[in-house]
Amino acid sequence: MSLKWYRRAYWVVTGLMAVWMTLAAVPDLLRDPQALAIFSHLGYPAYLLPFLGAAKSLGVIVVLVPGFPRLREWAYAGLAIDVVGALYSHLSVGDGPAMWWPAVLAIALIGGSYLLARARQHAALELGRAIGAGSDSWSRVA
Repeated sequence: MSLKWYRRAYWVVTGLMAVWMTLAAVPDLLRDPQALAIFSHLGYPAYLLPFLGAAKSLGVIVVLVPGFPRLREWAYAGLAIDVVGALYSHLSVGDGPAMWWPAVLAIALIGGSYLLARARQHAALELGRAIGAGSDSWSRVA
């Protein structure tokens, strides 16, 4: 597959992930009554809700802003830990699929975005090597 394909696929999946995680973060930040009820049902204190909302929001921003590869890795890890923890929490209290499917979707989107970012980076490196090898061989011939 071409670098162009990886780039497009990455931005589609990452855009969906960013929207999904932002939609999950806003009720947490605003301490929405429904978010508080879910958090209480899971056995977590209400004061943790705005912290998680802020962490999700910052994670999304870091993933979207170019130029910070190491920080991006940490953001992906933090987002993944958040949603895996949410899935585990819902399963632990016996919630059905209606409650935990959003976490599964988030895991898929975060994982897809991360894997496509890595594949895009690898394709760009391979293209760079191919171009570099071509220019080296040309300079030897000339």
